[in-house]
Amino acid sequence: MLALASAWILPGLIGLTLLVAVIRGINVYDEFVEGATDGVQLGVKLIPYIIGIYIAIGLFRETGAVAWLTRLLSPLLTFVGFPAEVLPLVIIRPFSNAAAMGIITDILETYNPDSFTGLLASVMQGSSETTFYVLTVYLGSVGIRRSLYTGPLCLLGDAIGYLAALWMTRLFFGN
Repeated sequence: MLALASAWILPGLIGLTLLVAVIRGINVYDEFVEGATDGVQLGVKLIPYIIGIYIAIGLFRETGAVAWLTRLLSPLLTFVGFPAEVLPLVIIRPFSNAAAMGIITDILETYNPDSFTGLLASVMQGSSETTFYVLTVYLGSVGIRRSLYTGPLCLLGDAIGYLAALWMTRLFFGN
């Protein structure tokens, strides 16, 4: 029964939307074309922001800045019980999900998915957001150039998510 419902929910919603539009006298095709045109224009407008963030991520990784920060903060993190092996994930995740997935893949291949480090990296991936990417896309799409508190508050939210991930991973998986 559940499989049948899940197979028909999306087609049913689309059909219901089309039916309501026809009943209200809305030209669905023209509205679709107008929306698609707006979407393409927005995509073209966002391309420079997206390219910029990807170039910055590439430079950040390839210059060794991530490795340098990991070495710098490793003693402090080890002291408080935070595995330094997941620090590259903490650094890169606010910028790019694709780069973070690459780091998680490395962590899981190196330390085993069932290790504390692997479990923590997996939980951290789900407890944070690609903050700078989202800010770039959302704020760029509406033309906001200055966002005084948005970035720091979003990073605070990421930090809280990372600490909660550490706490929950310790609570559920030990170590």
